[in-house]
Amino acid sequence: MWSVVGRCVWASARRQGSRCLASSSAAAPSRVIQSPLGEVQVPELSVTQYLWQDYHRWPDKKAITCAETGHSLTYGEVRDQCRRLAWALLSELGMQPGEVLGIVLPNSPEFLVAVHGALEAGLVVTFANPAYTAEEVCRQFRDSGVRCLVTTFSRLVPLEEVRQQLGPRFRGTIVVDGGAPGAHNWSRLLSRASPVALPPPGKPQQLAVLPYSSGTTGLPKGVCLSHYNLVANLQMFNHPRLLFFQPTTASYQEVVLSILPFYHIYGFNIILNLTVSLGIHNVTLPKFTPASFVKALEDYKPTMMFVVPSLLLFLATHPMVKPEHLASLKMIMSGAAPAKESLIQKFLDKAGHDVFVGQGFGMTESSPVVTVMPLDRPTSKYDSCGQLAPGTKARIVSLKDGTDQGPGETGELLVKGPQVMMGYFNNEKATRETIDSDGWLHTGDVAYYDEDGYFYIVDRTKELIKVKGNQVSPTELESIIMELPEVADVAVVGMPDEISGEVPKAFIVLKSEQKLTAEAVEEHVTPRVARYKRLAGGVEFISEIPRNPSGKVLRAQLRDGSWKNKKEDGLV
Repeated sequence: MWSVVGRCVWASARRQGSRCLASSSAAAPSRVIQSPLGEVQVPELSVTQYLWQDYHRWPDKKAITCAETGHSLTYGEVRDQCRRLAWALLSELGMQPGEVLGIVLPNSPEFLVAVHGALEAGLVVTFANPAYTAEEVCRQFRDSGVRCLVTTFSRLVPLEEVRQQLGPRFRGTIVVDGGAPGAHNWSRLLSRASPVALPPPGKPQQLAVLPYSSGTTGLPKGVCLSHYNLVANLQMFNHPRLLFFQPTTASYQEVVLSILPFYHIYGFNIILNLTVSLGIHNVTLPKFTPASFVKALEDYKPTMMFVVPSLLLFLATHPMVKPEHLASLKMIMSGAAPAKESLIQKFLDKAGHDVFVGQGFGMTESSPVVTVMPLDRPTSKYDSCGQLAPGTKARIVSLKDGTDQGPGETGELLVKGPQVMMGYFNNEKATRETIDSDGWLHTGDVAYYDEDGYFYIVDRTKELIKVKGNQVSPTELESIIMELPEVADVAVVGMPDEISGEVPKAFIVLKSEQKLTAEAVEEHVTPRVARYKRLAGGVEFISEIPRNPSGKVLRAQLRDGSWKNKKEDGLV
């Protein structure tokens, strides 16, 4: 396993060498945008060391609470349980530093302990959506080389196939909410653990987590994020213009209500890690329902929230949410997709008091934050996703000829900074396609910036579909649909949807003299994917998939229906 992780690190080091050669032999791009927030000083700490460096100041304060069950852990209890789990993983389950632990859990206090107990043991962590099918989890865990699994009792039977396919080197499953034959009981494991003689902290440049992302295109790939990447992104918020949080003291503690999933990089590094590092009380729900969410607003009176536009829409328009439910809020940060100024204003009108609402932009490959809205932004910048985070550089390059663009000119957003990933796991080809020889991460997003350095995302060059902030790979769905023997060709695109942002729709070409119904296609896809990946946009049978001369699917034409007119004109 060490050699696999080593290859990921080596690939990153090789690219860094290439960047140095490139910068010395060629002129720097003429329009590199520097962060107006200056540089960032990244401490030489593992992400676990960073999280716990100040916890002794608030050991009796609540760290995390499940709003559904009321189960809560203080900072002192979380710190103790993380050390106990680290010892148990190494001593009782026989895990070795550098090996991979897989986590399939909803948001919960146990998620926090599982991920940071594993990191404290020197392990690498990959996490999967609990709504994934066994097939989806298998694909990810086989690719990442998972050796141990942490999950819930309800997921134990569906994941039996996963445990079997991981082979003889699989060291066991830990169930966090009860016992089961052949599995380790979470509480029993922690109670008998002796947190002594733990290995020294991991070095900052070592691989820490492997979240999976489709990147700019294709099947999901493991994103290699080091301790350094994660810590750099956390440290970027330690800037006067980005200090959204009042410090935790003996008499005051901020409360964050979080429903966004911790298995997503936004939820993991910005909601969970950032708030824990600052001593904030994180109140979370394992599953969203309007009633449970509103009850959490009533019971815990959050001072801040991290949302996606669909959740902001819920707060602004749902009749169950009253102005009094929003009275305690001081700050809301929205990400994953652009939120329109009209939506923000609608929320502010309902809240009826001054709430800072800002947006940010990021991606899994950048740990995730690239831009963030500073506290002192003008109200005219509501539509913006903010300015470059400290230590981050960017370029906007023309989609036609690759030249650097100036203020107000659109193009693909390229970024560089200490938060940029090491590379894709065991996939040097995909890494080279995403990070060029000069070290620029090609985001696949079309953007522009204004004279004040505020960025605006206007479109995506990448094919990824975002359903309520969740990533859906068209390639993954197309591969599943192509399993049907009647299908000759298929393209899946994201169709606009008021609630979800986008929903997947399949355009299918049938083989000659074959018949197939939309219902049959949906019945084939539905049991194989998570709910948000289902073909909610429908299925349409067409005679030909529009493609450009190089064979690339013209998804924009499918999305807006213009391919029909061009076909009639003989252009497709």
